[in-house]
Amino acid sequence: MEALKTIEIETNSNPTASVIWLHGLGASGHDFEPVVPELGLPSDAAVRFIFPHAPNLPVTINGGMRMPAWYDIRAMDIDRVVDTEQLMASSDAVAKLVDQEIERGVSSDNIVIAGFSQGGAVAYELGLSYPKRLAGIIALSTYFATAKTVKISDSNRDIPIKVYHGSFDPMVPESLGRKSVEQLKELGFSPSYQTYPMEHSVCLEEIVDIGEFLKAHVL
Repeated sequence: MEALKTIEIETNSNPTASVIWLHGLGASGHDFEPVVPELGLPSDAAVRFIFPHAPNLPVTINGGMRMPAWYDIRAMDIDRVVDTEQLMASSDAVAKLVDQEIERGVSSDNIVIAGFSQGGAVAYELGLSYPKRLAGIIALSTYFATAKTVKISDSNRDIPIKVYHGSFDPMVPESLGRKSVEQLKELGFSPSYQTYPMEHSVCLEEIVDIGEFLKAHVL
């Protein structure tokens, strides 16, 4: 996969922390740009937010139409049938962004991987398998597509994980969010789970809570 194009927002100069935030199917890196000012971070916090754009791929469930996607979804059954090889390729591409942040002077343990929907599935894969210690995983309205195949790195066996889901989500049912939490627990993790009365989206209360997570783990 080619290097991912990204949007970057720095809350102050000389960032000491980074958040790599992955959008969902059919969206773009612009999706979560408006979230940054709403997180309630301290005025002196120096965080670099990186919003990558997914490549354009044909998506089976949408009649083979090409659109921004981290991987193909072949069937919308309760567990999803996804192209795992494409998901892994996306994880590798995002890992290069993590490597880049380390090269720019940000410690790996001050880098958070966040993802919404498809992006969350990639965030799980990357965050759990990355060879260096990361600060945390934020999983939004998503599912753990590679729970049976992920190769967990020793460095991230106790990584903080926050899972959020809408209780009225018609696209990714909340049952998949709860299943992800159980799968994580079976693998030895201690994820925190929070729901909101919303559909397949984000809400202000959730964004504020994400800000608290960032303040606790990278600031």
